[in-house]
Amino acid sequence: MKIVNENEFQNEIKEGVVFVDFFATWCNPCRMMSAVLEDVDKEISGKAKIIKVDVDQSENLAKTFGIMSIPTIIIFKNGQMVEKSVGFMQKDQCVELIKKYL
Repeated sequence: MKIVNENEFQNEIKEGVVFVDFFATWCNPCRMMSAVLEDVDKEISGKAKIIKVDVDQSENLAKTFGIMSIPTIIIFKNGQMVEKSVGFMQKDQCVELIKKYL
């Protein structure tokens, strides 16, 4: 999974289904989410993209998308936000969320 900055973000989300994990390095639930996403990435390999945005490094993106709590997950389809979820998610929840937009 790639950690993207503000400059890369628009290019990363413009095509297909993209699962974006807004996180911070100091956040324990975010660390747990990262481990889950490694498994999700293997399961959905090639069908959707998973990227991560560090809210401390990309404050403008966090503000743009109204990130108040982390982890926050936003699903984009062809550059448009289609769903937002706040809090830790299990692997099955993540996979189902992605499949909904494939």
